[in-house]
Amino acid sequence: MIEIEIDNRSGVEIDEQGACELARRVLAGEGIDSGELGLVFVGPEESRALKLEHLGIDEATDALAFPLDALDELPDGLPRQLGDIVVCPQVVGDDWQAPLVHAVLHLVGYDHGDVMEAREALHR
Repeated sequence: MIEIEIDNRSGVEIDEQGACELARRVLAGEGIDSGELGLVFVGPEESRALKLEHLGIDEATDALAFPLDALDELPDGLPRQLGDIVVCPQVVGDDWQAPLVHAVLHLVGYDHGDVMEAREALHR
């Protein structure tokens, strides 16, 4: 089972159940059926601060991924720590699904490029 901890501090109403279902569907499609994931919704200022701190770019962004285990081999009995995804609803608007899929794929080790684009198309 994929355990998802959600924290909505964006000030915007979020379809949390839909976001969890989408994340679980993408992870299942990537062969991951158990692990832990953090999903945080933030406002534009927090999004901007995180992007500046971690990527050196001073702008709000749609989604950020902070991967941990990816698809690394883990010792028996140790739960997979997928990492955290930060989404800014004010930046993504109604089209939150595509940035969420993109961020989930980063958590499992995909980087930008043709392979990532093919996987994104598969999960839409």
